[in-house]
Amino acid sequence: MIYHIDYVSEGLHVKGYLGLPPQLPRTLSHKMAEAVDTMHGVTVTGTLACSILNREPASFEESSNESPKLPLVIYCRGGIGRIGAVRLKWVEEFSSQGYAVFAPAYRGNEGSEGRDEFGGADTMDVISAIDWLSRISWIDSSRIHVLGFSRGAINAAVAAAASPHISRMILWSGVSDLTQTYEERIDLRRMMKRVIGGSPAKVPEQYLLRSPLHYADRIPCPVLLVHGTQDEQVLVQHSYRMLDKLRECGHEPQTHLYEGLGHHFPPPQHAAAIHRMFDWLKKGD
Repeated sequence: MIYHIDYVSEGLHVKGYLGLPPQLPRTLSHKMAEAVDTMHGVTVTGTLACSILNREPASFEESSNESPKLPLVIYCRGGIGRIGAVRLKWVEEFSSQGYAVFAPAYRGNEGSEGRDEFGGADTMDVISAIDWLSRISWIDSSRIHVLGFSRGAINAAVAAAASPHISRMILWSGVSDLTQTYEERIDLRRMMKRVIGGSPAKVPEQYLLRSPLHYADRIPCPVLLVHGTQDEQVLVQHSYRMLDKLRECGHEPQTHLYEGLGHHFPPPQHAAAIHRMFDWLKKGD
């Protein structure tokens, strides 16, 4: 099941999606959602039926009335506005691995209050969510992971550097240096200058604060970098640079590089990549 959530982040009402494993009995899922609804500043505003029929990846006792302790993945969406919006299919695919999944839409998106700053103050929407999610009784607070896709790598890296709750981080097709993105993506320059307040030459500190490379020395958890070598939207060099920087800081990051693939993977490779990513997460669990 996927539940539509409204929560408060820095005084703003922000939307998000909570996915629970489809293997759970529906009555138990609703009971777990009721526990979310009791959190201060958090409201379950709706329910979306899960379309995944395959219940193979994980199993739970159908007759149990006890809420299992679930690991959690925070899925940080990419893009801005409607471009790169939360992919509910991904929420389903991730949760089918036996994980709870929370995907913030970020402020300024999907009816959320405030303004999306493309990795600025909206990073607090991830950190705020981690705070209340970690206090839910059926969340295993020792197994909270963050996954950032594309621009979401910024939000994920800031959260991993700031929150003591993050156990592992995955950066998938992730930006590592926003100044590099500005140079590479001529089509995004107008938006970036408007949202961020200028070009890298005008406000270099704002681009630095939106670059995961800047946080590499403050990320304490294991990191997995996933990238297609023919990605034209976020060049694979972003992951190579993040890999080098993390190694400089004493980390031993893992990489899953997919030869010839682009920003989004075709369905068979996409499914295989998800299984491989979650196998990596489960090794740490």
